[in-house]
Amino acid sequence: MKPEDLRIIIDERERKSGIPKLLKAIGVNVETKTLPIGDYIVSHETIVERKSIKDFMSSIFDGRLFDQCNRLKDNYQFPIIILEGNIDEIESISENPLVFYGALSTIAVDFNIPIIPTPNASDTAKLLVSLASRKESNKGPLLKKIKKSSDIQKQQLSVLSSLPGVGEKIAVRMLEKFGTPLKVLSASTKDLAKVPGLGESRAKKIKKMIEIKSKHTKATNQKTLHDS
Repeated sequence: MKPEDLRIIIDERERKSGIPKLLKAIGVNVETKTLPIGDYIVSHETIVERKSIKDFMSSIFDGRLFDQCNRLKDNYQFPIIILEGNIDEIESISENPLVFYGALSTIAVDFNIPIIPTPNASDTAKLLVSLASRKESNKGPLLKKIKKSSDIQKQQLSVLSSLPGVGEKIAVRMLEKFGTPLKVLSASTKDLAKVPGLGESRAKKIKKMIEIKSKHTKATNQKTLHDS
């Protein structure tokens, strides 16, 4: 299949990666949109989430990673994660490389999502072309309506997993200890620190994030006083 016969939809935030420009240079039809999940849609059932080594590690610690995996699996039959960069970087990013390999194991075994490594943007672009060239890539529309999760427990885990330093496992432990997300958010630093695997340092970060006054609220209040 010729590059000009291929179509890939790319998330707006991927412009800075240089990959859209590489795809256009070889003649691939590229559409840039703000995607609710994933970074590249290469067929009606295949979506790709691209992560640099640094972003992959960051998404483990801030709780995004497994929530993203859930949403990818809920909406596409064949989600794929591209891990771009030099894996040797892990040693300088994390003191415990087992965190990285543990996350890889969870994605591969629990979510059944393939993880494909690429060394750089150029090779990522070649892989995307290969995925888009598959026969089934031509069947059906690429864009679809993304389902909202109707599973309350998943939604609760997603909310808690967005807290700093909280992944899905710790979110589960939080719910086991406190019962509801509201009680988690209302808990004291001391009680939060008792959640297995969380600790006092991350408990303090969570409370700081929850309790710090929003700049937006301050600006709104000032505007209201000025208008009155």
